[in-house]
Amino acid sequence: MIIAITNQKGGVGKTTTAINLAAAFAAKGLKTLLVDLDPQANSSMSYLEIHHLEGPSVYEALVEPEISMGDVVHSVETVPNLSVAPSTIALAKIEGKLLGELEGHYRLKEKLDEIKGDFDNIVIDTPPTLGIITFNALVAATHVLIPIQSSYFALEGTDDLLDTIEKIKVRANPELQILGALITLYDKRTVLSKDIRNQIEEVFGEKLFSTMITKSVRLEESPAYRESIFTFAPNSTGAYEYYKLCEEVVSRV
Repeated sequence: MIIAITNQKGGVGKTTTAINLAAAFAAKGLKTLLVDLDPQANSSMSYLEIHHLEGPSVYEALVEPEISMGDVVHSVETVPNLSVAPSTIALAKIEGKLLGELEGHYRLKEKLDEIKGDFDNIVIDTPPTLGIITFNALVAATHVLIPIQSSYFALEGTDDLLDTIEKIKVRANPELQILGALITLYDKRTVLSKDIRNQIEEVFGEKLFSTMITKSVRLEESPAYRESIFTFAPNSTGAYEYYKLCEEVVSRV
């Protein structure tokens, strides 16, 4: 299973979901790779000291034929069964490198094909755009998970994302499936949040996860300590919710 966590809007909890869903898979004993495709490298920094890492990053693996994705993978010492393929700011240059290439949208798929047999699950964190990086993630993925913030403009841009997914299914990746939509930053105390949940359910129907990720200071703090929510605050609401999400994902697949 290769899950692309995608939404072209920023601040919807993509990275929080990527790092904690990957850790939840690892906690179940599943060998998991977290691929960071965001030039901001927040997923990478959540588990690795990226400024002290030696060797190539995802950027070099995508643009240099002689570098495989296996060359950039680092094991996470604090999370057994979890590895990270880290990003750097250099990834921001990828558009110019791949845009003119005939097979540019297939580069990540080709690289992951070399190593996907070594892992039970691969989780891809994507940037807040619908550019060539996100296209690469969707072409390589078997499933898409769409985090949607519980806010007034929650569904803005969703049509573009769904259209993009459909186009990729037709042209490049017929096996791609929408795994589900995940409501994040949910505040159950407000009437607005409940109204927004109903709106999201109208769009996604059965594809909406029953699990919702509520607002949590612990979830915001854990990456600063290079820990998942499961070791940083194992008894927190966030840990319980991401554990539930993991179970729901496994049951759907």
